[in-house]
Amino acid sequence: MRLLRILLLSLLVLALLGGGAGWWAWNRYQAPGPLAEARAIVIPPGGTQAIADTLRDAGAIGDERGFAMAAWATRQEGPLRAGEYLFPAHGSLREVLEVLREARPVQRRLTIPEGLNASQIAALINAAEGLTGDVPALEEGAVLPDTYAYQWGDSRAGLLRRAERAMRQALAEAWEKRAPDLPLATPREALILASIVERETGKAEERAKVAGVFINRLRRGMPLQSDPTVAYAAADGGVLDRGLTRADLERDHPFNTYRNRGLTPAPIASPGLASIQAVLHPDDTDALYFVADGTGGHVFARSLEEHNRNVARWRALTRTPPTSPAAVPGTAAP
Repeated sequence: MRLLRILLLSLLVLALLGGGAGWWAWNRYQAPGPLAEARAIVIPPGGTQAIADTLRDAGAIGDERGFAMAAWATRQEGPLRAGEYLFPAHGSLREVLEVLREARPVQRRLTIPEGLNASQIAALINAAEGLTGDVPALEEGAVLPDTYAYQWGDSRAGLLRRAERAMRQALAEAWEKRAPDLPLATPREALILASIVERETGKAEERAKVAGVFINRLRRGMPLQSDPTVAYAAADGGVLDRGLTRADLERDHPFNTYRNRGLTPAPIASPGLASIQAVLHPDDTDALYFVADGTGGHVFARSLEEHNRNVARWRALTRTPPTSPAAVPGTAAP
């Protein structure tokens, strides 16, 4: 019935304009269009002429007047909407108008990886094509790393609010199901430790064991001695583009876990849900130390003596001299 109504309206318009041209116009309405391949096109707000100009410039239609006439003849089918839409290859005027009236806008996606700090996340959102407005002030660790769908014209503030809401919900749910007797008083403390675990290892199978080492150190009152916290301090919350030095390790800074016991005052990055779960369900381990193993993972130790042997092996692999001012990856001796 809808197509019949379109046909009757089109024939009426063409009959008024020229009599017998109606069937020719109907064929034009159904004929394949000039678009060589399917393409997403951003349709600006405005009248039919502005839409026609956009479609012509994008190659979706060849005749603005024919488009305008078809849009008018079928106006009872609904308004033409602004937004980003996917137009089919060789779409006819009928198909183009159906897209503008009925299709869902293109769903774009922005992935926020695990372990980015606030400045990196802000830059990522700011660079996302199609979003509008400025990135609001962002607290460290407030965003849940994930892939977020959005449409052309959505606001950066709106996407950021969704990512922050996702973190609050994920953290609250994980906290409710946490293991008993953890040396963590609040969800905030869990978030802080999870951010450190996130920055310490990129291996999924290691997260719970790294978390277990830090939990053991917190229980014993040992400093965490986490290099990523020192790097965060050395870069003043940014991204350190050099190796750590002995001066970094000795710097008096709230985020320096070589000088200060306990957790840092705030997260050092946005941890993923896996790191949050690792902190709230750590491995039951007696390890107190870990160091890089040269393959992207870590080797763990229960005693300082064992740890020093692991450090010596790591230095041999990387040819790092024992007197190097660079911090050993992983926890060092207390």
